[in-house]
Amino acid sequence: MKTSRMAAWLTALLASWLLAGCGYNDFQRLDEQVKASWAEVLNQYQRRADLIPNIVATVKGEANFEQETLTKVIEARAKATSIQATPELINNPEAFQKFQAAQGELGSALSRLMVTVERYPDLKANQGFQDLRVQLEGTENRITVARNRYIKAVNDYNVLARSFPTNLTAMVFSYAVKPNFTVQNEAAISAPPAVSFDKAAPAAPAASK
Repeated sequence: MKTSRMAAWLTALLASWLLAGCGYNDFQRLDEQVKASWAEVLNQYQRRADLIPNIVATVKGEANFEQETLTKVIEARAKATSIQATPELINNPEAFQKFQAAQGELGSALSRLMVTVERYPDLKANQGFQDLRVQLEGTENRITVARNRYIKAVNDYNVLARSFPTNLTAMVFSYAVKPNFTVQNEAAISAPPAVSFDKAAPAAPAASK
């Protein structure tokens, strides 16, 4: 009986050693890092989405503001928030790509909105809008930081999944590589939408005839 228990204990010990040696524990650790990084990305994107209704409401108060630019922001926000951003999204390359594209469109629409605001001195001088602009600028910076952390976490995980001999562990336990932000998106990652204003106010738009 003692011999049987000893054999079982040695077998369990050997299995634990093999799992640790082939990267099993590293997969668990890095997977948790990816999940945590992704949660922060979602948190900052949600923070931006929550700011937009107030920005839109403030801009709507400006007479003769370009409605097409405003409409694109509203539509881009609706599209981005319509995608269910669950933790499982990071394991679905197609869904991840759609989510990334929608957030990219929203960022571009916000950039165009802020450029358009430059032509409206009264709106630029609006303290409520100025406060929202500062919040948006801070949020865009936090999005950049969160995305970069996610990129690093995914890169670390994917290197482990592709390297020998840990790639064998990945095959056995079905640890697939995770989707990441695309190379084409790197410029957007390092350059958040421009939301700062010059002190000198440009001339107001010419009145339509």
